[in-house]
Amino acid sequence: MNKPTVANNQPIPVELEAGKTYYFCTCGKSASQPFCDGAHKGTGFTPKAFTAEADGQAYLCQCKQTANAPFCDGAHAKIPADQVGKEFSLESEEQADS
Repeated sequence: MNKPTVANNQPIPVELEAGKTYYFCTCGKSASQPFCDGAHKGTGFTPKAFTAEADGQAYLCQCKQTANAPFCDGAHAKIPADQVGKEFSLESEEQADS
């Protein structure tokens, strides 16, 4: 399995528009974080489409480790700062610690 690139180890606040469909970057390589710009091509990753349920601000994941994509679930707190910009997976780190 490919590991996503950690775009940042903190969420990003974005304004969403109710009923609008967005494409969340899952690979971490997009220059348009947290949204997809096509940088995943050839990686095995695909963007996650989601439709905003309400107008307003939402905190979207940039660490790519959330269990609630595209929304932040706090997983970024477990990612060391030196992993930003690198391929990383909490799942494989936790298995290595076992």
